[in-house]
Amino acid sequence: MPRIELRTIIKANKNLVFDLSRSIDLHKISTEHTNEEAISGKTSGLIGMNESVTWKAKHFGISQTLTTKITEFELPNYFVDEMLNGVFKSFKHEHLFSDSDKGTLMTDIFDYKSPLGILGKLADFLFLKQYMSELLKKRNMIVKEFAESDKWKVIIKPEL
Repeated sequence: MPRIELRTIIKANKNLVFDLSRSIDLHKISTEHTNEEAISGKTSGLIGMNESVTWKAKHFGISQTLTTKITEFELPNYFVDEMLNGVFKSFKHEHLFSDSDKGTLMTDIFDYKSPLGILGKLADFLFLKQYMSELLKKRNMIVKEFAESDKWKVIIKPEL
């Protein structure tokens, strides 16, 4: 099973980084290049425990849908989304947040199984793992960009 691990230092409060990471609206911004849209379940705002979202997007020129559910949730330290339906055989995406002397350390652990047996394993080796890594890196850079500026106020409404 392929595993992608990413670590991103973000100069912002852990609670803010946690909320931006579970924002449906920020996810849409980070995946504009795939025309990703939330079509059912939680379609905007902050996703939480036992909530699901179905995404429609175009990857490799093919329209796809993917439904994920939040299966573990500990504010503001950890949450997990897992695939319920989609093109993968399975996936589990762990999001971990810890305090750092520079702000917040955001860690992604993305484990997945490709479909199609040996063909899926070949796709992992040739391009899929790299493609998924780049998607996650792009998402993390958007989280970082919004958290380290005032842009986050468009996504997370500050309490008055």
